[in-house]
Amino acid sequence: MHVLITGGAGFIGSRLSRYMLNLGYEVSVLDSFSTQIHPSGYALPPDIAPYVRLIIGDICDRDLVQTSMKNADCLVHFAAETGTGQSMYEVSRYERTNISGTALIYDILAKGGRQKIERIVVASSRSIYGEGAYECNRDGLVYPQTRSVVDKKSGRFDPVCPVCGGECVSVETPELAPLQPSSFYGLTKQVQEQMVLMFGEVLKIPSTALRYQNVYGPGQSLQNPYTGILAIFSNLARVGRPIQVFEDGLESRDFVYIDDVVEATAAACQIADSSGSEAINVGAGERITVKQVADRINSFYGEKSIVTTTGAFREGDIRHGLADLTKARARLNYEPKVRFADGLKLFLEWAGESAPSVQGYERSLLEMEEKGLLHGRV
Repeated sequence: MHVLITGGAGFIGSRLSRYMLNLGYEVSVLDSFSTQIHPSGYALPPDIAPYVRLIIGDICDRDLVQTSMKNADCLVHFAAETGTGQSMYEVSRYERTNISGTALIYDILAKGGRQKIERIVVASSRSIYGEGAYECNRDGLVYPQTRSVVDKKSGRFDPVCPVCGGECVSVETPELAPLQPSSFYGLTKQVQEQMVLMFGEVLKIPSTALRYQNVYGPGQSLQNPYTGILAIFSNLARVGRPIQVFEDGLESRDFVYIDDVVEATAAACQIADSSGSEAINVGAGERITVKQVADRINSFYGEKSIVTTTGAFREGDIRHGLADLTKARARLNYEPKVRFADGLKLFLEWAGESAPSVQGYERSLLEMEEKGLLHGRV
């Protein structure tokens, strides 16, 4: 079997390449090596580079994409711009890569360029849910709308019940939740996912959209300031710079370790009884607040930083995220193995081996302030 991984030189893609090679697959990687993600240039990890067919180029280059797909049995589509905040002002760039790049794949397939492809897996995102699922004492399971700027400026950060306007509590979000992204990144991932699932049915190619939660672990970019609070906080903590947590610090995420994500993705490439299209959550099922993350990172590096909650907030951010993993367990035989405390230790030990960098993060905050997308920063 031959798998083509678009965006395969990235954090998840390179790990998946190694895993699939160990399973006996032939692996091809198509990647543009964006400098934001790959500041060091055009290189795969040295242990896999001799065994991977590397194709350097743009996901919107028709000839290149068609040639890359020619001998693939399975296509794993990771190529995407990522970053909630940045997507709100780099709109055309995110549309081009995430939507037009995916549309090109299906334009090729629909016009007879299917070749051998028997299965497609796309990296979707929990961002497509927006605020996700909540429980209201009066109205039961509800799905709040995007939080208003007025409420957040007043310090009211939790969503309210969309039916009665009362308090509600975040719960695990299932795949049947309505899709109501609150960022342009989330919107592009929704369209990307829906393309894959729709054309999977039309072209009779079994297709799976994996709705990743917050993926982390050794190997993720420490220089890209637009994704990953673990990378941002670890850079700040190592040099003793203040760590300023948005909102009240009680916003929470479902952090899923890279090895668990890779195993789930490989399982999606091999679902024996799949004949249609489906979406599946991939997370850890563990709720961690952002303040907890900052405190644990600061403690690991000797508490050199002052951690404060500022009340500042970004447009497009959600309040809570927690995946319902029922379907992942049933369809992928998936069970997350790495608890956050253990995975964070592995990440921080790895991060500590490289030089910290904070300039990019400061620049990203200034960009968002200038565009009116970051409110309340001191």
